[in-house]
Amino acid sequence: MLVVTLVLAGVGFALLIVALTTGSLIWAWACIAICVAGAVLLLVSALTSRKAVPSLDDPVSGSGASSSYGRVESSSDSSTDDAATANDDNQGNHGGSPGGPDKS
Repeated sequence: MLVVTLVLAGVGFALLIVALTTGSLIWAWACIAICVAGAVLLLVSALTSRKAVPSLDDPVSGSGASSSYGRVESSSDSSTDDAATANDDNQGNHGGSPGGPDKS
């Protein structure tokens, strides 16, 4: 549908050039009619494509936890707890203090 809109825009532009070079009012009105038809077609295309794209807020499956790409959303609390646990576990492996390894 967008290709037809682009073709109508090209025809409208060509009719505008013809209307300007010949000075004929009929070609100018034809240009306006073609451009209005293209604008209406573009508006219809935009509105139908907006309805076809699902919103991110709409759940795809029964629960809202999974997205349309199959990934499961996690809460921020579990990710911060996992990061804190990982830092506690790895702290002994990396020397423990910023000044260097412990000498005790």
